[in-house]
Amino acid sequence: MTAQYTDTIPGSEVKRGLAKDDLIVIAGAGGFIAGSLTRYFTEQGYTNIRAIDRKPLPDWYLRVPGVESISMDLSHEQNAIEAVRGAKEVYNLAADMGGMGFIENFRVECLRSILVNTHLTEASYRAGVSRYFFSSSACAYNTDLQKSPEVIALKESDAYPAMAERGYGWEKLISEMFCQEYWAERGLETHIARFHNIYGPNGTWFGGREKAPAAMSRKVLEALDSGDMRIEIWGDGTQTRSFCYIDDCVHGIDLIMHTPALIATPINLGSSELVSINELVSIVEEIGGVKLERSYKLDAPKGVAGRNSDNTMIQQVLGWEPNTPLRDGMAATYAWIAEQFAARKAGKRVVEG
Repeated sequence: MTAQYTDTIPGSEVKRGLAKDDLIVIAGAGGFIAGSLTRYFTEQGYTNIRAIDRKPLPDWYLRVPGVESISMDLSHEQNAIEAVRGAKEVYNLAADMGGMGFIENFRVECLRSILVNTHLTEASYRAGVSRYFFSSSACAYNTDLQKSPEVIALKESDAYPAMAERGYGWEKLISEMFCQEYWAERGLETHIARFHNIYGPNGTWFGGREKAPAAMSRKVLEALDSGDMRIEIWGDGTQTRSFCYIDDCVHGIDLIMHTPALIATPINLGSSELVSINELVSIVEEIGGVKLERSYKLDAPKGVAGRNSDNTMIQQVLGWEPNTPLRDGMAATYAWIAEQFAARKAGKRVVEG
């Protein structure tokens, strides 16, 4: 019989209601965010974590010691059933995704991620899971509201009328609805966060799935290494985004999952610090101590013209919002990618993603 234990999240009054040995299942744990979340809960003292990803174990970004790590494709129903057996909480961060190059060119693969959420919600409901988390995305927002770099920050209600980003965005929006209906009709407590461009160490930095912060860091490092002081930017560089540091993201997931006011209620999880891609490049150049000649690939995938997170709701409900300055987060990200870049150049194996 598991001892009852009510854990409190540091810096808040939110209670997890978890025993340290309650089973936490994290789907997509071979990836960047879910791998970081696995390490986060381990550092919080939880001793019974089941981490799952379809990638072979050697290809995971993070393998956390003491965690049950399983290579399993959760788009198959029986695997989902096995994955959540005995679980108290389930975190679904499994998705086939990447930067805009991947999202725009592999829409079918992105859409097929809905199979994971479909099977995991049903399996979690049948297994009596206490709470279920789904990682949604700002790509679920109406693209008609994102046609200018001077975008108005997106609030949660801006997902409707629906006009999500093709492929990936629609998968997220429909999966959100699954979570909401499982709460309304079947009583499965679900929580939903819309991620806004999460970045940081231990993420994809080459191979085609990397996002802008990692891609720009790699390109600056390549220029320094080769002596070719040029950098190619996708689009015209004026497109704007906000970028949320990984430490803020995993703490935000914890808070959102354990806040009763946010049951079946999508909420933004992102920074409100808006920058253009040109400004992002300048930050990375400053960190790398270099100034590069810029060229612009105007026919490359570049996504919407502007997107930012309206953090009014998260401030009101949680009394908190992601607050790591982009310059600080990029310094840590660049340093980690520099280590990986040097290791790869030396012939050592690094995870591609």
